[in-house]
Amino acid sequence: MTQPRSQAVAQAAPLTPAMANTHTHTGEAATLEPVTIGIVSISDRASSGVYEDKGLPALQDWLTRALHNPITFDARLIPDEQATISATLIALVDAGCSLVLTTGGTGPALRDVTPEATLAVAHKEMPGFGEQMRQISLRFVPTAILSRQVAVIRGNSLIINLPGQPKAIAETLEGLKDADGQQLVNGIFAAVPYCIDLIGGPYLETVDTMCKAFRPKSAVRAVKT
Repeated sequence: MTQPRSQAVAQAAPLTPAMANTHTHTGEAATLEPVTIGIVSISDRASSGVYEDKGLPALQDWLTRALHNPITFDARLIPDEQATISATLIALVDAGCSLVLTTGGTGPALRDVTPEATLAVAHKEMPGFGEQMRQISLRFVPTAILSRQVAVIRGNSLIINLPGQPKAIAETLEGLKDADGQQLVNGIFAAVPYCIDLIGGPYLETVDTMCKAFRPKSAVRAVKT
């Protein structure tokens, strides 16, 4: 049964101590803008305790390694209910999350409603993110064409649906590299910092060995470390 919209956020999974901690890279916190990032794992079975959720740890781990900025994570574990998903996304944006990443619920199954819930709260759609994710995943499995990830802007926040598997999360964010570490296909996160610049969010500094952000020269700032 679909939960009433007013109850959706209240029943979202609380933060664990590890997820609630602010991450800071030593020696850089004073000169880098802090960012609050919402991470949402969407799964009926994980949210009901049938199995352990792996999406939230995978998202937090990758982001912690990919950004120099001090990060505060707002993590939610919720079921595949469209109203609950939409209400959670709105709550995270209203709480000041400049970036919201979701995992799960993007396939063609009847309970997969994450894209519909995301589009329902959008002010602008950003189709390039979904297109690039599918291009990356098609290098590994032909069923990537069944994925329906979308990305949208709501207010000053960027919301992106990611795949459900930790390995696929890292691949789509980071892109593909050869055996020598040279970039073959850009991951979607290379475009995230500049997008957040354009919508009025904090200036994100990436760890280049993970995923180097691309900005026009006119948009690059000198960040003291």
